[in-house]
Amino acid sequence: MKSIHILLVEDNEGDILLIEEAFEEAKLVNDLSIAKDGEKAIAFLKKEGSFKDVKTPDLIILDVNLPRKNGHEVLKFIKQHDQLKKIPVIMLTTSSSERDITLSYENHANCFITKPIEAEDFLNAVLSIENFWLSLVKLPTKV
Repeated sequence: MKSIHILLVEDNEGDILLIEEAFEEAKLVNDLSIAKDGEKAIAFLKKEGSFKDVKTPDLIILDVNLPRKNGHEVLKFIKQHDQLKKIPVIMLTTSSSERDITLSYENHANCFITKPIEAEDFLNAVLSIENFWLSLVKLPTKV
């Protein structure tokens, strides 16, 4: 499998560790970047400041409940920019509210997954993301 670059936008340290562990367990070869708030995610995607030399991600895993700018604001930013809008965005969040689900799809999220409470279920959810989005789906080629 070719290496892909994933941008994880998540502020919860425990969830970050679980996601990293799941990718490690799956022996997924990837380049994982982490932004812990919405403003940092946008700066990363715009390649501003300390992010000027980062690679554009192939896939974005985005939480809804973030400090500074929420996931919906970040998603809207991504999907309004020609250079970014083809990047698949997975909303991975504790929210299961109909409002968040609807707003995510209205803003062109590629899927919405509610984070399971139990650690083992959470790991399985991340492994499912890996299996579907990184093994089965064909991602767009970067220009």
